[in-house]
Amino acid sequence: MSKPPHPRPMGDRVERTGVVRKVELQLAASVALLVVLALVLLTAPSASARVGAGRIPALALSWLAPTPADGKTFTVTPGTKLTVPLAAAAPRSSTRIWASGLAAGAVLTSKAGVPGSAELSWTPTKAQLGTHVFVVVAGSDSAGVATRPRSIFVQVVPATPPTEREITPLGTNGVYRWAYLLERTAARAKPTTSSRIVTRLNVFTGDSTVNLVLLLARTTDVKGRLWFRVRLPILPNDSTGWVLADSLTTSRSVSTYLVIYRKLFTATLYRHGRAIFTTRVGVGKPYWPTPSGDFYVREILTGYGDPFYGPVAFGTSARSAVLTDWEGGGGVIGIHGTNSPQILPGRVSHGCVRMNNDSVLRLLRQMQLGTPVAIR
Repeated sequence: MSKPPHPRPMGDRVERTGVVRKVELQLAASVALLVVLALVLLTAPSASARVGAGRIPALALSWLAPTPADGKTFTVTPGTKLTVPLAAAAPRSSTRIWASGLAAGAVLTSKAGVPGSAELSWTPTKAQLGTHVFVVVAGSDSAGVATRPRSIFVQVVPATPPTEREITPLGTNGVYRWAYLLERTAARAKPTTSSRIVTRLNVFTGDSTVNLVLLLARTTDVKGRLWFRVRLPILPNDSTGWVLADSLTTSRSVSTYLVIYRKLFTATLYRHGRAIFTTRVGVGKPYWPTPSGDFYVREILTGYGDPFYGPVAFGTSARSAVLTDWEGGGGVIGIHGTNSPQILPGRVSHGCVRMNNDSVLRLLRQMQLGTPVAIR
């Protein structure tokens, strides 16, 4: 991979000078100040709320049996009920359990106590074929201590082998597939050339890397053409579309999955259902939030001259509708290092996920392009 362009300020451009530029900068600064003040007034909580929000729980609470192990994978078919019991306890304090990223129809019934208990139940539908990631966490009523988040992977698979014309989910065996774009192509709402165009995908990203897409499912149309349903790097987040296989390279595979849990500022990388990397991170501030959803690693950039990004940056398919500190623009949510590790963990960024440089280098050695990313 060629060396990426150096990060540059998002404001001034060296090619524009003179009185007009000076006026533009003054006007832009005034507008930016007004916008920031408005956001602060609209989103600033009370003093007592800010104190509570600033407390970062220690991850010292214990999970109890029969809670499944972190990264546990369940495989179910549509119409079959999945039930997962959970329990956790804090010394001399009531404990409650909650969940994030639940699919439509999934319910967590929680009972606070010593210990706290809960039951996660879900009966998926045929429309929910594929991989789902639920994150469960327990915390003391004092909010000073919590468990480490546990990720539960649920693979919803067809009850019977699908025919060639039926939709076949990909990745339900824990191996996820992605492919590069061969040409500029349309992503459509359905696997037909007459279907509505959701977006057009370019061969290159805004950072001049070759564009790639995560493959979610496959099917064949009436003319025998192969289509893939892919995750799209656009707003709204979690958008998907269908592209013809002829527009893509041969698919490549990964067995890693990154899960970021914003509430407790953690990032955990799994391989075949086993956690192989974890660290505390920084996420977006309340008015520049890191979006939740399901994404993938779209590019890996190294060689930055500005220490702000650290030694490596992973560009994801996630987008911010507000602002990010991604050098290439476009609202890209990145995962990168930092030259200010003392501010971690916490809500510190414009939407990107930051981690200390040692951690991001370890992640570079273990996380490949195309890795799915769940932000909860």
